[in-house]
Amino acid sequence: MIRTYDVSRTVTKTVIYIVCIFLSALSVLPFWIMFMNATRSTYEIQQSAISLLPSKYFFSNWSVLLGKSFNPLVGFLNSLLISTGATLCAVYFSSLTAYALVAYEWKGRQAFFTFIMCVLMIPAQVAGIGFYQFMYRIHWTNSFLPLILPAIAAPAMVFFMRQYLLASLSLEIIDAARIDGSGEFGTFNRIILPIMKPAIATQAIFSFVGSWNNLFTPLILLTDKNHYTMPIMVSLLRGDIYKTEYGSVYLGLSLTTLPLFIIYFLLSRYIIAGVALGGVKE
Repeated sequence: MIRTYDVSRTVTKTVIYIVCIFLSALSVLPFWIMFMNATRSTYEIQQSAISLLPSKYFFSNWSVLLGKSFNPLVGFLNSLLISTGATLCAVYFSSLTAYALVAYEWKGRQAFFTFIMCVLMIPAQVAGIGFYQFMYRIHWTNSFLPLILPAIAAPAMVFFMRQYLLASLSLEIIDAARIDGSGEFGTFNRIILPIMKPAIATQAIFSFVGSWNNLFTPLILLTDKNHYTMPIMVSLLRGDIYKTEYGSVYLGLSLTTLPLFIIYFLLSRYIIAGVALGGVKE
């Protein structure tokens, strides 16, 4: 009986491993095809869009990419600056707002949270024209500030952080810190932020990816080529009226994707730690 149970358990684990490996390969496959297409010529891509093996046209695609009227390195640095600044602003101030909604009793707290949820339902494209007119009047076009500072108001992130604090924060910790003489900002920075590491890591990934891939807002605000971001530059690669070099397009997409992998691998351990922590029962 025991041997039958062990065999059944082994078979179940094997099936689970096979399914997980298959799903992992299925998730990685589109990115692998993109990287492989970055090494292929336009003719090869048009003849066969899918190839799992690299070709020999990587350096020619790189030459085409550098031969355009913009510098991919400048676009990479611009996107990195904007995405990092927007992520830091969004994560810190959203955490601070969520902390105020959970830790303090004040009149209008529920109404304020309801207002945040209402703002969450407004698409960014609806306010695009008004936002551009406002930035134009204060002379903030061709500047990175309107792409970074608005990230301070991130309703979806506030909602996520609030729900996380409601489940994981004990108000007795805050009272103990106040008794020990800690200030409000000191308590938040030294005690609350470490507690929120898993939630911060999760939202930092989403915020960085969203800001890095953002095309709409930079496209209407940035007209100087020295301020172009990587998504703008990649979109312009397909604007050639004579011929679209698909190899260079895939190479630009690959360069755009690499930082996202790096950010995920740097922060994924905090997400896993948060899931493990949430599974522990007292």
